[in-house]
Amino acid sequence: MDILSFISVLVHILVSSLTISLSVDSIALSHSLTDGMTIVSQGGTFELGFFSPGKSKKHYLGIWYKNISVKTVVWVANRVNPINDSSGTLTVNRTGHLVLHQNDTVVWNTTSPRIPQNPMAELLDSGNLVVRDENDANPEAYLWQSFDYPCDTLLPGMKFGWDLRTGFNWTVTAWNSPDDPAPGDFSCVNHNNNYPDTYLMKGTKKYSRLGPWNGLHASGTLDVKPNPIYYFKYFYNKDELYNTYYLMNSSVYSRLVINQTDYALYRYVWVESDQNWMVYKTKPLDYCDHYGLCGANGNCVINESPICQCLKGFRPESLLAWNTMEWSQGCVRNKPLRCNDKHKDGFVKLKGLKVPDTMHSWLDETIDLEECRAKCMDNCSCMAYTNSDIRGQGSGCAMWFGNLIDVRQFAVGGQDLYIRMDASELEAEHGHRKKFTIIVGSTIAAISGMILVCCCSIYKFRRNGTGRMTYSHVHLCTLYILPEDDLDLPLLDLSAIASATNNFSMNNKIGEGGFGPVYKGRLGNGKEIAVKRLSRSSTQGIIEFKNEVKLIAKLQHRNLVKLLGCCIQGEEKMLIYEYMPNSSLDTFIFDHNKGKFLDWSKRYHIICGIARGLMYLHQDSRLMIIHRDLKASNVLLDDKLNPKISDFGMAKSSATEQNEGNTNRIVGTYGYMAPEYAAYGRFSVKSDVFSFGILVLEIVYGKRNRDFCDANRIHNLIGQAWLLWMEGKALEMIDKNLEDSWIESEVLRCIHISLLCAQQHPEDRPTMSYVVLMLGSEIELPKPKEPGFFTGKASFKGNCTSNPMKSCSNNEVTITSLQPR
Repeated sequence: MDILSFISVLVHILVSSLTISLSVDSIALSHSLTDGMTIVSQGGTFELGFFSPGKSKKHYLGIWYKNISVKTVVWVANRVNPINDSSGTLTVNRTGHLVLHQNDTVVWNTTSPRIPQNPMAELLDSGNLVVRDENDANPEAYLWQSFDYPCDTLLPGMKFGWDLRTGFNWTVTAWNSPDDPAPGDFSCVNHNNNYPDTYLMKGTKKYSRLGPWNGLHASGTLDVKPNPIYYFKYFYNKDELYNTYYLMNSSVYSRLVINQTDYALYRYVWVESDQNWMVYKTKPLDYCDHYGLCGANGNCVINESPICQCLKGFRPESLLAWNTMEWSQGCVRNKPLRCNDKHKDGFVKLKGLKVPDTMHSWLDETIDLEECRAKCMDNCSCMAYTNSDIRGQGSGCAMWFGNLIDVRQFAVGGQDLYIRMDASELEAEHGHRKKFTIIVGSTIAAISGMILVCCCSIYKFRRNGTGRMTYSHVHLCTLYILPEDDLDLPLLDLSAIASATNNFSMNNKIGEGGFGPVYKGRLGNGKEIAVKRLSRSSTQGIIEFKNEVKLIAKLQHRNLVKLLGCCIQGEEKMLIYEYMPNSSLDTFIFDHNKGKFLDWSKRYHIICGIARGLMYLHQDSRLMIIHRDLKASNVLLDDKLNPKISDFGMAKSSATEQNEGNTNRIVGTYGYMAPEYAAYGRFSVKSDVFSFGILVLEIVYGKRNRDFCDANRIHNLIGQAWLLWMEGKALEMIDKNLEDSWIESEVLRCIHISLLCAQQHPEDRPTMSYVVLMLGSEIELPKPKEPGFFTGKASFKGNCTSNPMKSCSNNEVTITSLQPR
């Protein structure tokens, strides 16, 4: 073969292996799209062409994101009829139909209600492939659109629900596998009940339920707060019934995907810095999200043990089965309702619920709650009612008939439900209490975590010299004891901990904080641990100990330190954690020599990890957790320098929508405290956001906020950073250990975000979910306002701290003040 022939063959091979992107976004009547060619939407967001998924050799026509490095297919045309080779061709015929051929065989085609004069197919920047008449004055008069035929993905603007005129159901169905886009047996379906409801279906069986629309969101979701990424809309009229969502910012990529492998519905957000899709929401959220887990009239409470509880006024149908955690038989009424005397019934109000399955329900959006109650009372088959729209003061009426199925209790959010009850049940309702009789002169041992209520008179209890509670009243007294939640945390033996730490040897001591000393240890199975031992002289005590055990035992996140167990024996109180070989963040960033081990990429990774951990605490954990003592020394680093937030002794939790509070007991560390908390005792999730902002500055600049003083001794770190930012010199103070490793745009973005987090007023600070989004994308950032504790030079003159009663200490300690400053 001569050289020219060889080159000709080589060129042919290379060209045939390339995908050619056309500079057009449409296919006209005289054109076609063949395998190896693509068209791109006008704004460059989506691309249409042929692809082979995963390890498959089969060819499919699909749509994917154009500018995302991870090929993400959002729609497939011939998902049930693949092409075996590269002979696929897409055309538009004269009747306005899209036709996909394999050689001379039609493998997929569309239909349209009318014949156009000049048909064309166009890929829109929404990801919608449409067929329209080019001569039609209305560009949205589509003959056909891919948005009407979702696969496994819901894009912004897609409809999910029903076309009531035609009876067509917009349904999302998972891929059979990552290599096969054919419909699997897992789907997300809207059921057109009297009160429409949404389900995840495994075949024909209900797997999980999202709940009916309640005016704000689906009843079974935890969207208790607006988010910065997307918002939902719900439409219901005589023609259509559907949900859809839209993005708040066009530069953000987000999608809903149903996954057959995990049997889950995921909300993804693209994080540009990680070049990856971040899971933002998941359904099912937890075990309680599995459909009908607790049977009829059962209530699933994820933080109870067992998690299935009968609704008030009900008892297990089979106590034997219930006690073996077989809950499918559900619950029955303690006292049956009497239809012949229905007006002697009443209603008990339960708060914070996911309302029952609406399969047997009735809806009237025109009446209020009082009319709803009256209608339910008049119908002896009506078991429960509530407002169908919970916005404002509430409106509309939804009623349930028969058993109440798939109810769950939310720690935050949820809605009210009024359940019909026999009058005698309403009178007898006193909660769940255990009854004890105490004999004259006896000594009562201290009962940790119990509330004692005397039924006959008020008794004053006191501790004697041995620490035991005693009373001196001469009469018998009946007490009700209300126990706290079970902690489900292993109790470790003192001898095992002593052996693991070489009897708490000084050689094993790795640190000390407000709680007490921390020791490294190794259990008999070889597992390394860190042991926090409560010091008798500690400013923290049993309250903080119990608080940390109660909160962190139920938290699971890769950016939170894991509590393995505790030890309570005699006077000893200890917490046992997973061991973090790289100690805490402060030992690196504030040490000139060790700081060299943290280049910019590692610091940026640490910043993003801390942000994700805080977002979990504030938004995604079972209870909303406010840490109240976030600082560099409370961020631990594992062997791969992954950050883990630790020390929850000062944390506050909330099982309600309230995300703020007041306290006279100011705890935390000066330099990290938000101004409204340090000055007035007001704390909220935005207090943590402020602390995060300070921490980011410290990571970038390698200096402590509270100890930093400029040459004129008039500003702390946040004050100096603000002045440099305003002068366009924010990079002047960057840690010299970063040398040439830092990326200017990322560093500036982190400083910008830190200033947004450290703004004076809580309402100006972003949420942590928005911080995570800002860190991981290129969305435009708002202009920061003046930071907290910065009001000009006078505020810092002569000292590094705004409190004249405190010295500028080099030791970072957690403080506790019983009165606000």
